Amino acid sequence: MLNKVTKNIMKVRYYHKWDVSYTDAITIQKDLAARLIFTDSACTAFPKYIAGADISYSKGDNLFFAAVVVLDYQSMDVIEESTSSGHIDFPYIPGLLSFREGPLLLRAFEKLRLEPDIIIFDGQGIAHPRGIGLASHLGLFLDTPSIGCAKTKLTGACETPEDEFGASSPIIRAGNIIGAALRTKKNVKPVYISQGYKIGLNASLDIVLSCMRGYKLPEPTRKAHLAVNRMRLANFVKSA
Repeated sequence: MLNKVTKNIMKVRYYHKWDVSYTDAITIQKDLAARLIFTDSACTAFPKYIAGADISYSKGDNLFFAAVVVLDYQSMDVIEESTSSGHIDFPYIPGLLSFREGPLLLRAFEKLRLEPDIIIFDGQGIAHPRGIGLASHLGLFLDTPSIGCAKTKLTGACETPEDEFGASSPIIRAGNIIGAALRTKKNVKPVYISQGYKIGLNASLDIVLSCMRGYKLPEPTRKAHLAVNRMRLANFVKSA
């Protein structure tokens, strides 16, 4: 883990406030979707650091826990971990999860002392009804190449990929390819990959596969998931 004290360097460009109505949130998504860039960034060819981001909460409780872990891309060792927690008031609305989870995740990103070259989010990229899921929304705010790696498909149609590691099938919506179902482990359900920001689909698939270490989830989001679960358990024990 990183021990040297350095200045926090992750900067966030806020394009809007978070305390908005349902109608305003939809309008914001449509506006931001037009700003997304999908050309592969040069840093995705030889990344040094890759981050994973996840969020967790207990059902019936509005206390959320967010974690961002930064890993060495070659070894997949965790170099830095940043967390945040807080109560969330924005309701659960499918398609608007970035308004519910985004603010807390960005607080964790703002604490980082290392700047990742790529971020994998536990959520959607452009495989979203309005083309801007969590990975795209926050990738734009952080101006960093981002990938959505979701456990379920939100929109579009795709065939089930072959039951072999690395097999994939495109997710198609309105005639456009917006992501892919990716088999990351034999005999295990696929994950759903879509480009978030400043990266293309092929590069997103290559990056995710390069982060696999025998589990269903790529190491960055798997380790972020473990981190938020530790936070949630520690809070439960403390409150008991």
